[in-house]
Amino acid sequence: MIINYISLGILIFIIGILGIVINRKNIIVMLMSIELLLLSINLLLIVGSTIIDNLMGEIFALYILVVAAAESAIGLSILVAYYRITGTIAVKYINLLKG
Repeated sequence: MIINYISLGILIFIIGILGIVINRKNIIVMLMSIELLLLSINLLLIVGSTIIDNLMGEIFALYILVVAAAESAIGLSILVAYYRITGTIAVKYINLLKG
């Protein structure tokens, strides 16, 4: 039963990596892929925590969730600023954000 959760976490992690590697043109897909990576790590931490009967994995998972929420808020605000400057969300014009 636990092997199913571990394999699910690894599969979600691989999907997140492939989302970043394959689609480098869309910022929204890249942000979603990063979120998938963080959620798969959370799943693996919680499964590992239950296997060894320790609470530290769940505490680290909560910290990762907080960091993921802050990352998505900052990423979306940068995306809005980028869209206002360029009128598109294509990654090839990302150098226009430099001060």
